[in-house]
Amino acid sequence: MELGYFAMPSHPPECGLKEGHDWDLQVLRWLDELGYQEAWIGEHHTAPWEPHPSPDLLVAQALLQTKNIRIGPGGFLLPYHHPAELANRVAMLDHLSNGRLNFGVAASGLPSDWAMFNVDGMSGQNRDMTREALEIILKMWTEPGPWTHKGKFWTVTKPDTMFDFLKPHIKPQQAPHPPIGVAGLSKNSDTLKLAGERGFIPMSLNLNPAYVGSHWDSVEAGAAKTGRKPSRKDWRMVREVFVADTDAEAWKLSTGDMMGRMMGEYFLPLLGHFGFKDYLKASPDVPDSDVTVEYCARNNWIVGSPATVTEKIEKIYQEVGGFGVLLVFGFDYKHKPEAWHNSLRLLKHEVLPRLKHLDASVGRAA
Repeated sequence: MELGYFAMPSHPPECGLKEGHDWDLQVLRWLDELGYQEAWIGEHHTAPWEPHPSPDLLVAQALLQTKNIRIGPGGFLLPYHHPAELANRVAMLDHLSNGRLNFGVAASGLPSDWAMFNVDGMSGQNRDMTREALEIILKMWTEPGPWTHKGKFWTVTKPDTMFDFLKPHIKPQQAPHPPIGVAGLSKNSDTLKLAGERGFIPMSLNLNPAYVGSHWDSVEAGAAKTGRKPSRKDWRMVREVFVADTDAEAWKLSTGDMMGRMMGEYFLPLLGHFGFKDYLKASPDVPDSDVTVEYCARNNWIVGSPATVTEKIEKIYQEVGGFGVLLVFGFDYKHKPEAWHNSLRLLKHEVLPRLKHLDASVGRAA
């Protein structure tokens, strides 16, 4: 098993935009120093608790301040970008990364973002736009011109050479392109079927393990369409994690601090508005009103001492049938930086060595 990081990025609404950005940069430097494999940075436009509209700005700066960690958007919201422009920008970013870039894509799930960009998410237009944009981006990177793609949402031309020397010339450093990651939330996720179908990296967002188990079914269903054999080693699992020296200290620093505040003030109410609280329940008969911060901490979060956290990760691993990379869900602890750094350190140096026997290539503990 490997470790990575998934940042929305999340900051409280009173936090300045640069202040939050600087915290994220600090965490990315720590992750690199600690030997984490990768980090994914989200894009949102209308969520004060998720205030970064341009993950590539953070990624570009972080690449200059780190040496080994792979970093990428997690993901670019494809309905809001012209595919040709994004193809060139991501390709350039891949060169700046010296091949350390991951390319995460997403369809966008916030109705307020849909409204800002006039996208009809209720009808699934955002998903259709995402598929079309990704098709164009991949074509830009891999198919020589000239060609014209006339789609439902975009018409893009890759022109032939003009005036002897003007021509499309920007391609990623990684051939044929950076690894592509997609995140799924709902049961029988269409996004994760796409991951299986195209051989992309599947990422399961932070839900109850009982729901997440169905995500691999989606990956396999998509893979069956194209005759692929997906590997559980590629499956990323996003979880809320807080490790401290004792269970009591970890509980206090998580539920009683920024993790609890963000969940209570933003994430749980948001999922409630979407009717998604079912995804957090250990069993369907739990009433929505019982799905509190403490309930999530007990049933879904990975919080405790190194011994407790080891046990919880192993339990989730067995429940879902195995996965390759645990992605720590990012929170803003700039008021207690040493506690967050210590949690990341304990997870890498105290917990991970105790999980060496888990082998995702066979699906269960070896």
